[in-house]
Amino acid sequence: MISAQQAAAYYDPEKSKSAYATRDAYLADIVDFSRREVDELIRLGNTYIQIDAPQYAVLLDPKMREGYLQRGTDPDQIIDTCIEMDNAIIDNHPGITFGIHICRGNNQSSFYASGDYEPISRLFARTHFQRFLLEYDDSRSGGFEPLRHVPEDRFVVLGLITTKKPQLETDAEVHRRIEEASRFFPLERLALSPQCGFASTMEGNRLTFDDQRQKLELVARVAREVWGS
Repeated sequence: MISAQQAAAYYDPEKSKSAYATRDAYLADIVDFSRREVDELIRLGNTYIQIDAPQYAVLLDPKMREGYLQRGTDPDQIIDTCIEMDNAIIDNHPGITFGIHICRGNNQSSFYASGDYEPISRLFARTHFQRFLLEYDDSRSGGFEPLRHVPEDRFVVLGLITTKKPQLETDAEVHRRIEEASRFFPLERLALSPQCGFASTMEGNRLTFDDQRQKLELVARVAREVWGS
């Protein structure tokens, strides 16, 4: 599902004013519509619902944060507002697991945000998601230190396998990085995945079908070796 914060980015004071006089009025409907979608998914039998939230990545990037400040907007205030909206959407749904994916852009093997998770780390402690799917496929994601902010009753899915490049990571490399992450968060509450989808846009990324197959096989193989079947 689209995140409330992503939807917030599409509000334009001039173009949107005929429908919504204020951004707050627009966001109130976004939260309401999103809760209705969650309710319908649950009615249809879903027990796992994932929010994709690329706009959170904007707020961890130092250059983009500076751009917000220069335009007179406090990026930390935006984070707080979006945490409130996300919680309003997912709260009070017992028995349902909610995950959030912090996407850094994935259009035709490109990206738009760099930086570690520290600037948005209160997202981990203050949102009510049970799963955090985090991109960690290269140096632009920073280190694993921000994982120390994740409550120990949650799970962190490490996106260590890139979907942007055809080069296949080695088993040893992935094992090493999982071990590094486990210094900041319990191994038994970690998991492994690709960093994002292989085709987040119609054009897809610059990998062949065989590249994708090998990367998924790598995820499955290492996961069995680390956590068992």
